[in-house]
This record gives sequence, structure tokens and C-alpha cells, in this order.
Amino acid sequence: MILKSIDITNFKNIARAQLQFSPKVNCLLGDNGMGKSNLLDALHLLSLTKSFTGAPDQMLIRSGEDFAIVRGSYSRLGAEEEIIAGLQRGRRKSFKRAGKEYKRISTHIGLLPLVLVSPADMDLINGSGEERRRFTDMVVSQTDPRYLDALVRYAALLEQRNRLLRDGAADMALFEVIDMQMDAAAAYISARRHAWLDELRGIFERYYAAISGSDEPVGLTLTSHLGPGRPTLSEQLRERFARDTALRHTSAGPHRDDIEMTLYGMPLRRTGSQGQCKTFTIALRLAQYEFLRRACGMAPLLLLDDIFDKLDAGRVARIIATVGDDTFGQIFITDTNRRHLDEIVAYMGGTDHKLWNVDHGAFAEIDSMA
Repeated sequence: MILKSIDITNFKNIARAQLQFSPKVNCLLGDNGMGKSNLLDALHLLSLTKSFTGAPDQMLIRSGEDFAIVRGSYSRLGAEEEIIAGLQRGRRKSFKRAGKEYKRISTHIGLLPLVLVSPADMDLINGSGEERRRFTDMVVSQTDPRYLDALVRYAALLEQRNRLLRDGAADMALFEVIDMQMDAAAAYISARRHAWLDELRGIFERYYAAISGSDEPVGLTLTSHLGPGRPTLSEQLRERFARDTALRHTSAGPHRDDIEMTLYGMPLRRTGSQGQCKTFTIALRLAQYEFLRRACGMAPLLLLDDIFDKLDAGRVARIIATVGDDTFGQIFITDTNRRHLDEIVAYMGGTDHKLWNVDHGAFAEIDSMA
């Protein structure tokens, strides 16, 4: 899959931009806060229907403007695709494919697979379990519409159950109906999460070894109330009903899942150095890339947002060597350091590439990397 061009109006600090992309490497050079990451966020919006920062849609509209439009032209599996995302103050966002608006925006997820590697990925290690569940759901949802539907259904039922618990409801028959419906969604969610992590683990370990240049033992383990040999969710909820009534929330289910990340068998957040932690998250994202490529039958877009900061020269060189492999398709890279961008293109044999200087939301193409 290739993003051929993008047309942006009033998105974040980008007043207007029309860019034609290289099918291989696209480099964005500029100081922090100039708009490099905002362009990547526009690409993220086109693929995953929302900002990678988690910002509300209304905050994506340029200050002082009433609307924002992002239009992308793609080549996907031999066919041309045009996607338009429209944002307007006070109104629901719209998504159009080939000029036809989606009835349900969620059905767009998975059409244009994308992987973003950014400094914010450290939250996967240091943040709450919600961060790691969001990562899991974002990856699996791009490959399995049924999984996304199960997530939506489960979330609605969970909110209904928690509302009843907060209100002090005591109708056991009603809880049993809700619990049975939650059970069906939870069983599918859990099975897919276990299968996904089992497949991802080996890929991740290979990338970690390649980037770190070591044989440090790293681990990814799903901690869950559900799984082979464990009671069903409805059985657990029945057993925990008195506890949930006292707590006024549901204490078991996929919404409590987490991923344990380890180094030498110890929690990474406590034992890993800054370099080891960053290597861990980059390897995790590259493993995500390979998983999506296999599952979707096409190369996702790879966005590398200022990933070389705080890494030693050896790790930087190994990352450049890794992403320069033919395994990876179209790449978008941001950096404040011109040398890193030059090295990537040089390592890839001067492959087809483009470079822009970014200054306060304006993009000026630079003719040569020389």
C-alpha cells in the first residue's frame, strides 16, 4: 500500500499543504513544534479515524477556523483509493471513501493499516494497563472486524452493568442477562488477544535482539481473568457479585487485562535502562508492523516520529539497518537531525526519497539530500 498524496486544510497548525510522496522514504526535517508530527497525525487520522495523541476531534481543527479537511490518495492492492476526513466545529466528523460517506466510521478500520513509532510509546511501559489494552485493541482491530464489534458490544454492556451497580440495583435476573451477553463478547476478545500475543511474541523477540545487538531475555505475557482452563466470565461475575456490589463496579473481564513486559524476568519499568526501554517499544512496534503485514496481505505505512533521540550510535545504526530492509514499504520519518535522515537514505542505497523542511506548519521540499 502506498500513500501517493495528501491535501490538508486547517488541520492543527497546518493551514494548507499539498504534498506528493515518494513510494519509499519521506523525510520531514525541522525543529520541535513546527508541525512534523502533525503531518503524521493527519496520516493517522486517515487510517485509524482519530488522532494518535488522543485529542478530541474538535481540537484537531486549526485555531480560529471552523473546519478541517484531510484528503489522501492511495494505491492499495492494485486499486486507487481516495479517503476524505472532514471535521467541523459542533458536528460529528465524516469519513468518505471514493466519495461515499461511511454509515459507520468504525468499518473503515483496517482498510489502510498503519504503524506509528513515537516517543509517546514509553507510556506502554510506564503507563496503566489501559495504555497496553488500547495498543492491543488498535492492532487486532485492524485485522479483525469481528473483534472490533465485540469490543464495542462489550463496552456498552459493561457500562450498563456498572451503572446498575452504582445505582444499587438488586435484580439478579437482569444481571444474569447482561452477564451472559458480556460472556459471549468477552470470550471472543480474550481468545483473539491470547492468539495475537502468542504470534507477536516471537517476532518481537527477534526485533529486540536485532536492535539491541544482544541476547537479553525479554518477555510479553497477557494477564487475564479469562483463558484456557479458567471459568467463563459469567461464572466469575456470579461468584464476584457481592464484591462488585460493594465496589460498585465490575471487577473481572477483558477490561482488566494487561500485558506484563519483562527484562531478565523482571518488570521492565523497574529494571530497564532508558535505552533498553526505548529499544523494547521500538521492537514492539516493528513486530506490530510485521503482524499487520502478514494479516492484511499488504505493507502498512510506517511512521517513525523522532525515534532516535536518547539512543546510542550503535542502536541508531541497527534501527536504520532494520527499517532499511525490503520487508518495509513506504516510510515517513521525522527528525531534528539531518544526519539521521541522510544515513537512512544512504543505507538504503539512495532509494527513491523526498525531503521537506517544516516550519510553522509550512512544508518546503528540498530537492536533494546532498
